[in-house]
Amino acid sequence: MPKRILQGTVVSDKNEKTVVVKVERRFIHPLFKKTVRRTKNYKAHDETNAKKVGDEVSIEECRPISRDKRWVVVENQA
Repeated sequence: MPKRILQGTVVSDKNEKTVVVKVERRFIHPLFKKTVRRTKNYKAHDETNAKKVGDEVSIEECRPISRDKRWVVVENQA
C-alpha cells in the first residue's frame, strides 16, 4: 500500500526535530453544494530542523516516531 503524501504550510517550529504542518482540504458539502475548507494540524519529523514557519512542505506517512508524530517531512515544494 502506498504511503500518503500531504502538502501544507509550517505553522510552528518550536519543538526539537518537529514541525507542525497545517493541511487544508476542500470538498463540496453534500447538502448545500458549497465548497467547504477544513484544516488539520499534523506533527511531522524534521531531522535537520531546516524548515521554518511559512515554508510550504510535503509530509509523508511513516511509522510512529513518538506519541503523536506519524509523519516525516519530505523536500520543499518550491
